[in-house]
Amino acid sequence: METLAFLGPASLFMISMTLTPGPNNVMLTASGANYGFRRTLPHLLGIMGGCFLLFGAIALGLGIVFERFPIVQTLLRIIGSLYLLYLAWGIATAPPPEFGNAEGRPLSFWQAAAFQFANPKAWVMGLTLMASFLPEEGNTFVNALVLAGVAELVALPCISLWAGFGMAIGRWLKGPRSWRVFNGTMGALTAACVIFILG
Repeated sequence: METLAFLGPASLFMISMTLTPGPNNVMLTASGANYGFRRTLPHLLGIMGGCFLLFGAIALGLGIVFERFPIVQTLLRIIGSLYLLYLAWGIATAPPPEFGNAEGRPLSFWQAAAFQFANPKAWVMGLTLMASFLPEEGNTFVNALVLAGVAELVALPCISLWAGFGMAIGRWLKGPRSWRVFNGTMGALTAACVIFILG
């Protein structure tokens, strides 16, 4: 790589994308509120790992597969939508932590990582990132790994804010009614993301 100048604009792009709402951030907020920041860490790291793999795969030609075989993308959208609705139901019906949710479990690393391949916002980020900021000169594989790695390092504090925000909300909520309202709202927002997947 002759220059790393492309990483500055790419970092600004990732900040703007990962600080704004989307399926991941809504679920991280709900998880932070219900389970705390520490128990949400595998979910958070799974998002980063899944996006890293997705972005690298896009740079190495996965986007071309979708162009040639659109049925693959359609199937991913349907599977992703069904899984997101399942997660939304789990969030909406989760009991308050002090009323039996102590045994509940946030998304695992692998569940969160796998979800990124059906997450439309992750695809938009990856396609835009690689199309706009991947340098033409140098080794494509190395450039893609560096770009994807830096993108995820930039994303880490941004998505952590959402989990931390959820944890702060969890400390503020008092009583089972307020928890039901919060979890119901977060479940509805998660389900609403299906509109963007299938739209």
